[in-house]
Formats: sequence, structure tokens, C-alpha cells
Amino acid sequence: MLVPFTKTHIEPLTSWFQDEVSLSKWSGPGFRYPFTEDTFFQDLNTEKLASFCLLCEQGEFVAFGQFYNRLDRIHLARLVVNPAFRGKGIAERLINSLIQKGKAQLQLNSASLFVLSDNLPAVAAYQKSGFIKAQYPTRIPLENCEYMVKTC
Repeated sequence: MLVPFTKTHIEPLTSWFQDEVSLSKWSGPGFRYPFTEDTFFQDLNTEKLASFCLLCEQGEFVAFGQFYNRLDRIHLARLVVNPAFRGKGIAERLINSLIQKGKAQLQLNSASLFVLSDNLPAVAAYQKSGFIKAQYPTRIPLENCEYMVKTC
């Protein structure tokens, strides 16, 4: 079940990032480290980015993601699966749920995302969900970053 992210979800979400490298790989530039729950919540920019939690049947918080309109696509951002639940197909459920929510809210029929090319599990999950690598219309300011798109 996809539910809106609230500040009550901060504590479990922050626990999924044990060091600056894992946080930076996930968050992209501009996220503060070390962080507090308050700075983490601020850096998520939930006022501008639709932010959601995926809960399992038992109500446990298993994944997080955001989306917004970027170049007339549902742009997925900061996708992460709880480390205890990785490798169980949750990323695909998160992606599909966010795209469906994005289609309803933004009235768009394609999706996009950025991924670091050395983040092989993420690249594989996105490809499994139907994303393909594409040329971004301008230079991507982040090294080792790929742009991927999918028609919905």
C-alpha cells in the first residue's frame, strides 16, 4: 500500500543510511551529512516533491520514493527499499505504484529517473521495470549518472 510520507516516517528512513556514501548515492547532491531527523526531513523537500512510503500487508515501512514533473515526464526520485526487504521485488512494486500515482496527479504518460551507473542493483531493478537508458537533453552535472525513461 502506497501512503503519503510524513515526518513520523523519518526515523526508520534515516536508519537505512549508515554512512555518507550510501546517503549520497541515494539522495544526490545537496543532502546534508551528518544529518539530524530535522535536516533530513528538510532536505527531502516534501513540500515540492510528492513523497510516499510503501507499506507491506503488516504495515511495515518497506520502501520510499518521490516524483515530480521533469521534462513532461513523471520523474522518480530517491527510490529506496528497506535493506531488510531488498531482493524481494519491492522496488518494482514501488516504481509501479509511484508511476500510477504520478499518472493520476500529473496527467503524464511517461516516466524518467536518474541512476548512478555503478549502482548495479538499481540499474537492474529499473530495467526489469521497463526503463531504458536515454540521452538527457543537457549535460548531467553529476558524474557517472545515467538517465532512464519508460513509456507508461
